[in-house]
Parts: sequence; C-alpha cells; structure tokens
Amino acid sequence: MTELSPAEKSSVKALLEVYAAIDGGHCFRLEAGAGAGKTYSLIKALKYLIQKKSKSLSINDQRIACISYTNVAKNEIRDRTDNNPLIFSDTIHTFCWSLLQKFQVKLREIIPELSDKWKSRIDESCGIANQKVKYDLGFPSIDDETISLHHDDVVALMAKLLEHPKFQHLLKNVYPIILIDEYQDTDATLAQSIVDNLIDNKSGVLVGLFGDHWQKIYGSSACGLIQSDNDSIIEISKNANFRSDKNIVECLNRMRPELPQSEVDPESTGNVVVFHSNEWNGARRTGAGGGHWTDDLFEEDAHRYLEKVHELMVKQGWDFDSNKTKILMLTNNVLASEQGYRNLADCFNSTDDYLKKNNAYIKFFLDVIEPVSYAFEQKLYGELFQVMSQKFPHLNKQSDKKLWSKNLGDLIKLRQTGTIGDVLDFLDISKRPRLSNKVEQYESRYKNLVEMDSDDIDDEQDKKHLSKISKLRGVDYKEVIKLGRYIDEKTPFSTKHGVKGAQFDNVLVVCGRGWNHYNWNQMLEWFDGAPPAGKQGTFERNRNLFYVACSRSKHNLTLLFTQELSNEALLVLSDMFEQGNIVGEPLGRE
Repeated sequence: MTELSPAEKSSVKALLEVYAAIDGGHCFRLEAGAGAGKTYSLIKALKYLIQKKSKSLSINDQRIACISYTNVAKNEIRDRTDNNPLIFSDTIHTFCWSLLQKFQVKLREIIPELSDKWKSRIDESCGIANQKVKYDLGFPSIDDETISLHHDDVVALMAKLLEHPKFQHLLKNVYPIILIDEYQDTDATLAQSIVDNLIDNKSGVLVGLFGDHWQKIYGSSACGLIQSDNDSIIEISKNANFRSDKNIVECLNRMRPELPQSEVDPESTGNVVVFHSNEWNGARRTGAGGGHWTDDLFEEDAHRYLEKVHELMVKQGWDFDSNKTKILMLTNNVLASEQGYRNLADCFNSTDDYLKKNNAYIKFFLDVIEPVSYAFEQKLYGELFQVMSQKFPHLNKQSDKKLWSKNLGDLIKLRQTGTIGDVLDFLDISKRPRLSNKVEQYESRYKNLVEMDSDDIDDEQDKKHLSKISKLRGVDYKEVIKLGRYIDEKTPFSTKHGVKGAQFDNVLVVCGRGWNHYNWNQMLEWFDGAPPAGKQGTFERNRNLFYVACSRSKHNLTLLFTQELSNEALLVLSDMFEQGNIVGEPLGRE
C-alpha cells in the first residue's frame, strides 16, 4: 500500500473531524487555506451525508442545502455530486428566495425598513398594499401589482426573517442541513443572523462552513471569520497544501503560523525570490495627483524594474506562456499601462465598460471585429460567417467575393495602423462587417454633433457624448487588440483580485501603490503586532490580498516591491521569505 503524503494525511485527519461533527449533529467550520482542497472536502462531506442520511431525508421530503456564491461553484458541486436530487446546490440568492417567497405578508411588512431608498420608492408610488413581492432580474421597483427586489434586498430580508421562530421552523423542515461554500464571502449581517438564530440558539439545523477567512478579498460587506461566542461551532483546520512546493509552503506557514500546512512532496524545492527598489536613487512619487501613489516609482521607472525582473526570470527558465505564468498587479490602470492599452482605458469611468464589454463600442470590436479578423487571417471561413451572422451581405457573384476579400484585407491592415475612428469610418463605408445598431446610433449622433458649431451645442449630454466619442475615436486601434488579448487571457498579466482559486507554475507579484485601500509597506509594518485602533479592517484587506497573491504559485514565486520599504517592513519580509531569498535591487544584475 502506498504511503500517504504529508498533505494527504492532513486531509484525511480533517475529513474525519468533519464526519465526527456531522455524526454528532454539531455545527462546524472547516478552515482550508490556499491549495488545501476545500472543494474536495465539501464534496466528501456531501457524499458522506447522503450515505448516512438519504433515507431520513427522503422520508421527510427534506434536502441538504449547499450554498455557493458563483454559478461556476454551484455547477461544479452539482456535477461532482451527480446532480443528486437530495442536494439543493445553488447561489445564496436563490437559496434565500426559495424560502422567503412563502412569507409575502411578512416581506411587505419589512421592506420599508430595508433602506431610505425603499422608503422613497414607496412614498413616490402607490404605497404598499397587497402587491406580490417578486425577485427575478434584481432591479428594485414598486407598482400597483408588484414589488421587485434587488439582489441585496434578498440577503437583508433573509437576515431579518431568520429572527422569527416560524421562519426558522420552516427552514429546518425543508433544509435540516446547510453547508456554505466560501463562507467568508457571506454578507456580515446575514452571517451574524445565522450564528444568532441557527447556531447559538440550538435550532437543530446543522450548519457546516467551508472556506478561509484569509481569502476574503471581495467587498467590504463580507463577514470574514465566522465565530460563535457560545463555542457552538467546532473549529476544524485542514493543514494541507496540494498546490505548492515545499519552500513556498514554508513561506506561507511563516506568514500564517496558526494554520500550518503540509506539502505533497517533502523533496520538492520550489524557488522564492524577493526584489525591492530601496536602492533606487531617482525621484519617487510624492502623492501629487493622488496620495495613493506615495513612495512608489514613477511609471516609466517601475516599468524598467518589471522588465528587468522579467528578463532575470526568463534566464532562470520561466516560461511566460499565459497558462504557466502570471504577473499579478494591483490595479487595472497599471495593467493597462504595462500591456499597452492605457489610452483606451482612460476613455472610460468604469473598468467594467472595457473589461466586461459593457460599452457598445468595445463589445462590437471584441465580439465582431476581432473574431472576424482572426477567422479571415486563418482562413476559417465557417467561423467567419458564423460570427458575421446576418450582418454580412450575401455574396451573389465573383465580384462580390473579391470586394469582400479586399475589404477585410484592408480592415486587417487598418487595425494595425489606424485609429479607432479610422476603423469606424472605414466600416461605415464598406459595411463589411456592419456596425452594430448601438454603435451606429452613437456614430450618427456623434457625426451630427461634429457638423454643428460648438457654440450651438447647449445640451450637456450632447457635449459629453461629443467629448467622449472624440476621445475614443482618437485612440490607436492597436490598443483594442491588446485589450482583447488580456481579456482572452492570452497574456500573463492579471490583477491580484482576479486569480483567487487559480494556480500557475510561476507567479510574479508586483507590489506597488495605485489604490488608496492598499499600502504594502504599512501592512508589513503591522504584521507582527496589532494594527492601530480602528485599522484592523485595513490590515486584513491588505494581508488577505497579499496572501492570496503569494499562494497562487506551484513552483516559482517572485515578488517585486516598487514601493519603498522601511527597515521594519524589510525585517518582516526576511522573516517570511528568509533573508537569503531577499535579493533586493534587480537593476544591474545579470
């Protein structure tokens, strides 16, 4: 029989503790650090529950609720439990609404207490009478027949209704067992209500929490660590790391000694290197134009440092293929600069406009122009016509095909040499492909405004539209291509927030400023002692993101601090990553 690895032994120990808690009917929390295999433990717990309790659940027409926070996680749990009908696996909002919708009278009573916005909506409408309370699209509204809830309203109402014994009784009858995946992302008010009304008051509902409070990095409303003042939650640590090599695991253990992890292979090595810029003699940012940049290198100098570290890592054998290596940076603006689409990013107030393609222009460029250009260059004509859909004119004769080919060939060249405005003007004439309806409307409005005398444009919205579209049209189209490569994950760059749950052979973490929520020097100075009064939340936000970033690597981890570090911060780094791994200044190294 093959001997279990240290990580496997730790995993088995944690699972046995979970099973014991289930058998005893005790609420529990499994704390599973980075790479520990939290989802594996959750699935094993679900299968154990089915094995032990399927008969009683079926007889009583009850189910196990498994709550998650993303559709991806929900679907993975369903797939890995063979879509067992005794398991209700869904998002927090769907779970809550499955219970709340039965309490229409109580909902109408509580809705006015939710917020001032709801009070205003009610005052400006017909008031609350006997309307049906609904939750579907997540847009709040009220009329004579319907009250529609926002996503946040569903969570807030759940927290309030849990206080009522009748609601608790219904919940227990339907879902006597509730497992929460990524518990640390639970809304803080709802989390406290769960503790007060389901756990501490001995409701009879078995609540199992799976997650890691050091990986709470999204949103200020999330709860983080869930605890019971009455010691009603059995605390279980999963001291395993199935992701990282031994040296990296040891760094994480020094960072987080209260949750030590065991690696899979004790003979694995892994490589850890820390660079910083303290020897830089040039100017640094002073905070002018935004204090969140204080003590960082200027953009061009930070770029030189990153380029040098990139060069050194290539010499060490790093493959910068996007599937093997990630360069983690803090802000989307810094990423935009490094990848060459900063001017494009600066055209938008919200990153969602270009990163999630909420803007009609970006959506048209990345969902139509870029796929069409790629398909034409690669001679993938089936895919090309599929992308074009009904927007492409019919090719009735040979001359049509020649013109079609010439137009697309010219478009591909123009993408590399022209501005966004040049590409739009070309498409407006060629119609290959046609502009989307939204873009066509925006362009028509823009061109009408351009033809007017500026003094004759009185409407503020018209002025804003003219200014915004003019700025966008002046950007080189090449920046659109570079943005598309980033969104399609064809580059090694990412934000630190964007890689939670992911893993890569090599990870380069760039620790600079650029966001007033994050200050790495300050975080390190506070690491070995308590942060100042009122700063615990600030510290945890920085610490958690730092931990998540450093724990993505399987084999090689490199950090680059472009922010100047104090002696105290350097000492903490030396304790975490060992003095021999603190290389310091990268410039001038071969």
